[in-house]
Amino acid sequence: MFKRFLKLEWKSFFRGSSVGINLAMKIFRIIGICFFIFWLAMMSFIAYYYVQEEMKEDPLKIISRFLIIGWVIDLVFKYMIQQIPTQNIKPFLTLNIPKKVVVNYTLIKTFLTPLSWFNSIFIITFCGILAFNGYGFLGIFTWFVGVSSMFYLNNFLNLLFNDKENVAIGVGVVIAALSALNYYDIVPVLSYSEKFFYNLYERPYFAVVPVMLFAGLWKVTYNYIRKGFYLDEGLEAKKEIGKTENIAFLNKYGAIGTFINNDIKMLKRNKVTKGVLIGSFMFVFYGLLMFTSEIYSTPTMMMFMGLFVTGGFQFTFGQRVPAFDSAYYPLMMTQNVPYKEYLKAKWWLMNIVTAISIIIALFYAYFGWNVYFAFFAAGLYNIGVNSQFTLWSGAYNKNLIDLNAKEKRVGQKNTLSFKAFILMIPKMILPMVVYGVTEKLFGIPAAVVTIGVLGLIGFLLREKIFDIIIKKYKTEKYSTIEAFKKD
Repeated sequence: MFKRFLKLEWKSFFRGSSVGINLAMKIFRIIGICFFIFWLAMMSFIAYYYVQEEMKEDPLKIISRFLIIGWVIDLVFKYMIQQIPTQNIKPFLTLNIPKKVVVNYTLIKTFLTPLSWFNSIFIITFCGILAFNGYGFLGIFTWFVGVSSMFYLNNFLNLLFNDKENVAIGVGVVIAALSALNYYDIVPVLSYSEKFFYNLYERPYFAVVPVMLFAGLWKVTYNYIRKGFYLDEGLEAKKEIGKTENIAFLNKYGAIGTFINNDIKMLKRNKVTKGVLIGSFMFVFYGLLMFTSEIYSTPTMMMFMGLFVTGGFQFTFGQRVPAFDSAYYPLMMTQNVPYKEYLKAKWWLMNIVTAISIIIALFYAYFGWNVYFAFFAAGLYNIGVNSQFTLWSGAYNKNLIDLNAKEKRVGQKNTLSFKAFILMIPKMILPMVVYGVTEKLFGIPAAVVTIGVLGLIGFLLREKIFDIIIKKYKTEKYSTIEAFKKD
């Protein structure tokens, strides 16, 4: 039966009305996967020999110490991206196939996605380096089995709590609390991680613990999915009673206020757009993850972090402006909708959130005012310049987004075109270079003022830039409508 399932997967690869586009996208995806495989393999070499030569420590112990961080990152990414392939499962439920076979196939399929096995490239290569350098084979084998089991059981945790946002928030709070306790040396989380994972090598029988956890979670997840494995229950799209709400004070701003009102309601109502809000909030704390590396203490990389910390909402919402309206975009284009007010509403909404992010980011002053000044300058640049270039790149986004789908926001199709990639130069590279060079030659105040002036120039020229953006949206109008009609 599993062989037949694999044959169906292979046939689906070459069938469909958009096979040419899908095949091209899959080829580029394969190239990207090969790049990451090579990169992860190289990282294992760098990690081993850097620890051994520079730190003069046991590489296995050091890697074991930081595996807990990799495990948490893996869990977060799987929660954001991975999902149950319900569309591929539904046709099997009407056939004479044992339900347990379909459920097990579903669980196995989650392990075949690149996100699931990318970590294995690093682990396998690292184990090969350990064996080459004289580490015991039995210990290496049990360490590999134990570590792999711990990472792969994240698939089950994600499937169990995929649609439970309260649990996800609670887990996020726990992770943040443990990170703070470890940072202030109250609870040595990294030391516990080193002891746990290194025991997998030092005491081979200890590998039974993660293997038993893996097997137990497989059984729990199997029962959980099997219980709701019906077209009219677990796999049915959830329906809610619609309700009308209105933010009255925005109506006095005319068409712009009406569009902002609609966008706020859209962000509040749909799971996909709620993911944008959560992702934008998480971007504010992006800088905390990067302070562990000295490379990010340079002015250029400080600006890089600042652009993401203050512009998370722009990057997750702005460049997908027409895509979020794709369900009714063709209808909207038949109405007398003022393009300029439509885009300005998006622009104002992005900049309001950016301004709020700049205020929230004030806590980065704890790490030094030079850090916050860099982030403040990045925020000004996001408001004055990047907000408009982000809308510009949105004109090339022609991928339909189903707001009613259970699919994760990050799980949507890739929206990065070559033209959008070119627009990354003024959005990211230009402010990084300008800030880095100015800071080195004239100091932090001059660098902040320079970036601020660029943002002010962009803000003052917004009407001229909007005319260019509107012209581009009109040029792409009919190809966008045609793309949105293809489901």
